[in-house]
Amino acid sequence: MFKETGALLQGHFILRSGLHSRQFFQCALALQHMPTVERLGGALADRVRSLAPATVIAPAMGGLVLGQEVARQLRCRFIFAEKEEGRLVLRRGFQIAQGERVLVAEDVVTQGGRVQETIEIVRARGGEVVGVAMAVDRSNGRLSLGTPTFALLQLQVETFPPDQLPPDLAAIPAIKPGSK
Repeated sequence: MFKETGALLQGHFILRSGLHSRQFFQCALALQHMPTVERLGGALADRVRSLAPATVIAPAMGGLVLGQEVARQLRCRFIFAEKEEGRLVLRRGFQIAQGERVLVAEDVVTQGGRVQETIEIVRARGGEVVGVAMAVDRSNGRLSLGTPTFALLQLQVETFPPDQLPPDLAAIPAIKPGSK
């Protein structure tokens, strides 16, 4: 689906983590098509249904569309965290009750920073994080969030610190197409 929708890009990319990569997943290109959203959201919902979350929370922007669809298919509430002064926060009157079962949903995860911030928001309000669901895990097996993790696709993608680029990548101008 990512190739069909043009969401899997090839080139020289700077990821949100600051690492560089030859591949980039612009999930927004796939998630602009509602049949794709429904398929991906349904597949994730099926994988996490047994967790019985009361709420799905997603970090804005990437997780919004997919998180809402997962919540719709699970027939539960959907909320989101958004940036304020460079950090994710819960706004707009959203509340999390003590002991509320919450699933975190995201589109693509490399190092898990935004997901971890979202987990901390839930826990700080007394919620119970029952799991993390994502379309693409591109952590190369390094993702460790301390909660059950579910991914539709796990990819081994090379990433490089900016000062350790291979010659072929260093020869191509880098672009940063993702969220900031």
